[in-house]
Amino acid sequence: MRKILSGTAAARGSALGRARVRLPHALDVQEARIEPAEVESELARIHAAVETVRGEMHDLRERLHGALAQEVGEFLDLHALLLDDPELLRGIDALIRTGLYAADYALRLQRDRIAAVFEGMDDAYLRSRIDDIDQVIGRLHAALHRRAADLQGVAGEILVTDTIAPAELAQLQAQGVMGIVTAGGSALSHSAILARSLHLPLVVGAPLALQKVNDGDVLVIDGASGLVVLEPNADDLRAHRARVADSKRERKQLNRLRREPSRTLDGVDIKLWANAESRDDVAEAHALGAAGVGLYRTEFLFMHSRTLPDEETQFRAYRDLVLGMTGRTVTVRTLDLGADKADNTGLALRDEPNPALGLRGVRLSLARDGLLHAQLRAIVRASGYGPVRVLVPMVSGIEEMRAVRNALREVHASLRADGHEVADHVPLGAMIEVPSAALALRGFIDLCDFLSIGTNDLVQYLLAADRTNEALGELYSPLHPAVLQLLRDVVRLAARRGKPVAVCGEIGGDPLFAPLLLALGLTELSLHPGTLLEVRRAIRGCDAAALRAAGPALLRARDRAGIERWLAAHAPRG
Repeated sequence: MRKILSGTAAARGSALGRARVRLPHALDVQEARIEPAEVESELARIHAAVETVRGEMHDLRERLHGALAQEVGEFLDLHALLLDDPELLRGIDALIRTGLYAADYALRLQRDRIAAVFEGMDDAYLRSRIDDIDQVIGRLHAALHRRAADLQGVAGEILVTDTIAPAELAQLQAQGVMGIVTAGGSALSHSAILARSLHLPLVVGAPLALQKVNDGDVLVIDGASGLVVLEPNADDLRAHRARVADSKRERKQLNRLRREPSRTLDGVDIKLWANAESRDDVAEAHALGAAGVGLYRTEFLFMHSRTLPDEETQFRAYRDLVLGMTGRTVTVRTLDLGADKADNTGLALRDEPNPALGLRGVRLSLARDGLLHAQLRAIVRASGYGPVRVLVPMVSGIEEMRAVRNALREVHASLRADGHEVADHVPLGAMIEVPSAALALRGFIDLCDFLSIGTNDLVQYLLAADRTNEALGELYSPLHPAVLQLLRDVVRLAARRGKPVAVCGEIGGDPLFAPLLLALGLTELSLHPGTLLEVRRAIRGCDAAALRAAGPALLRARDRAGIERWLAAHAPRG
């Protein structure tokens, strides 16, 4: 019987397929005992499962490239660390040896033990890691039964589940899944952001899906409206085909914008920079007519190596990046690594109680002898091959910017003295992603040549809402009056001091937010190459002067609903 289930639109696209229902991660395993003589064979089973899962995650990591590697790789690396946790493995071994439990049941008991510890923690960030534990346990359980994470043969199907981890999305798409419906989740979660990058239709927050949908049911999902149709009728199928045809036409229209300017209806040029971390990203940015690279993530050089990359290794990477952009400016962000990102080099601390507030970004670079010096030398050397800027992450105040400015000055003079061909001036910028940096900007803006607003972390810290915690999806939102007020203040101060300022967070890559950013006075956005054409189209349908005139009304909005009404009233034309 036809039913319509409502959820939240998270990643656009229309999908038609048979349902594959995956129940919540909690293992439904009955107590099972073994004979003493079976202990060694059960231990061998669980150890073999660990090796199988380790190999699966390594293989998936190797297949990832570019921005996808950044988003998915962090979660895969975190899961690899959990898999290697001696507490997990020793506990399972002990349950098998002394409790004489079968491997399946020992796995469940150990999962429940660890989850109980996490659930009792006061820190919301650490409590949210239970989902990661369940992902690892689920993979181990599947490996024990020689199943590939229990989702083999999903080609042509729509996955219906409680939640979806970012690390699963790329694998599912490669296996041919058509779309995903989750009972929980948020349209602003890491998984939703990644699904949009993959152009994989996703509907979240559809709690009735697990109750009403059975394996094999036919579904149509609309990732733009958040509607899920169970057992669609002829009208539903026609509407689905029309959406698919519209999507194909839209992609053709977008491709025509590759060489068109990012110019508003009233003739204001908006710089669209690309976020990048690989040669593939750089090539795509170049092909799409990006103004340059607005944020080049250097973490991959460190995360993919078991030893610290030396100056020469870094120089070659940055030089190739500069050459790939053929004269367009490249902005290299210094290392933004912390305990929230798995680090094979041992550089970052692994036991910080709250990694989001720990030794990361510029704090780590300044705390480790020689780390910043080597990276700055490599970047400045690359400036001899084309225009380069240096961007400093996690700035909280004047002391950090003064230290980096002095280090950059010393490095530049030293390289010149050694006979290296380098640019006369390498601009230095600060990422404004910590609220204290935004509030204290007046005191150190003269140390900066440009600014880049990292809205993902700025929203997280300003609202005290962990952006990886899907339970806080409604709270973690850039559409909060406090966020807009802070953005307005940064943009105004930068304009008065003649400093270029760009937005480089997720909000900059969403075409729906383009009118809002223009209304606040922004003329530079840095975004994932995959969304560049959509944002360019939105900009070409905006009147910058009219939006700025409407800016005061936007800033008077008292809540998210009021901001959303403003956005609806000022949507781009065409």
